[in-house]
Amino acid sequence: MAKAGAEAGLILAFDFGLRHIGWATGQHLTASATAGSALAAQEGTPNWQAVQALLEEWQPVRLIVGLPLNMDETENDMCTRARRFARRLEGRFGIPVTLQDERLSSREAGERFPHRDRNDRHGEAARIILEDYLRQSAS
Repeated sequence: MAKAGAEAGLILAFDFGLRHIGWATGQHLTASATAGSALAAQEGTPNWQAVQALLEEWQPVRLIVGLPLNMDETENDMCTRARRFARRLEGRFGIPVTLQDERLSSREAGERFPHRDRNDRHGEAARIILEDYLRQSAS
């Protein structure tokens, strides 16, 4: 995966899941992100045409994929799957991908937006992942 950097342009982040993959867009200029609707997935495999349409619409310069580490920073099966998803994104679309620690982002999204549909929370989790990335890469 590519190293993080404060490049100009739009960044698209993904909150990887087995049934839904949330996404959000953002940029270094504003250091903020906006959640999108979740993409459906089957066992972690999205509709790649839907992903391609998203990338064509937003034209990101970098992709971020959340890495769901355990609280003790060890990896688990979901980390393996998220890494595979990240490699596939980079291989299929040729856009640099950075993995971002996303511990508790889904829980935080649920706590911040308890009345939102579960599907919306995946996009909010992606927004949180992207905002964390933007903060860390700016420092």
